[in-house]
Amino acid sequence: MTTSNRAARAGLLGAHLDLLTEALLSYRTAEPLLARWGTDLAGILVGGGRLLVAGNGGSAAEAQHLTAELVGRLRDDRQPLSAIALHAETSALTAIGNDYGYDEVFARQVRAHGRPGDVLLLMSTSGASGNLLAAVAAAREAGLRCWAFTGPAPNPLAGACHEALAVACPDSQVVQELHLVSTHVLCEYVDRALPTALAALAGQAAAVAAGRVGGAAQAPVDAPGRPVADGSVVPADGPPVADRSVVPADGPPVRTGVEVVVDGVDPTTDGRRGGAA
Repeated sequence: MTTSNRAARAGLLGAHLDLLTEALLSYRTAEPLLARWGTDLAGILVGGGRLLVAGNGGSAAEAQHLTAELVGRLRDDRQPLSAIALHAETSALTAIGNDYGYDEVFARQVRAHGRPGDVLLLMSTSGASGNLLAAVAAAREAGLRCWAFTGPAPNPLAGACHEALAVACPDSQVVQELHLVSTHVLCEYVDRALPTALAALAGQAAAVAAGRVGGAAQAPVDAPGRPVADGSVVPADGPPVADRSVVPADGPPVRTGVEVVVDGVDPTTDGRRGGAA
């Protein structure tokens, strides 16, 4: 390799690492959200719920990485957890795309597989993909909780989901790299929360059994009765659906780091949910 080629390569690598380093400065603030999502997801999955995941292109690969960690394992051996990468169902994907159009390839699968209390997690650097927005609409109608990993907010996908982790970096490659970090940290928190979730499930089963033996039947705690992020309780017919406008794609100047968007609100522009995360 010539000196000029080495210099050119070092220049590209250096520029990329500079963007990544800048984004990492505030990325640590994403941890509370990932910890809460991991704890919630552990309870949902051991209670019989499932995680549906989807993305396009590189984000599809990231999403499939997530489901592999949950169905397989991250570090230590544990029970398999139900997680489905919708884009990996190639026959269903192509059949739906052929018959209904590409915007429906995920939405129709959400209607088929999703149940109230399940989670739909979507990954997108742009936050503007039509098939992901259609999937969110289908999921909210079916009572699923909707999360997203996106690029800079505001964007339509972050605005449509209940919560989003938005990486505020202008480079899509860096966004995807931090989505992968988020995937690993999320799975770590799921594994950490599993013993507590399993103990709670066993306690519920024991309480139900004791109630039946004692003659006073106690209703089991249904999956949609779990508290949600804002402290409210998911009703039996799924999470509350608020009327929301779509966040415009051409929002304020890009900030480098990570943002947490809750129910379509960018905390950096609305004081209801606290500061930027």
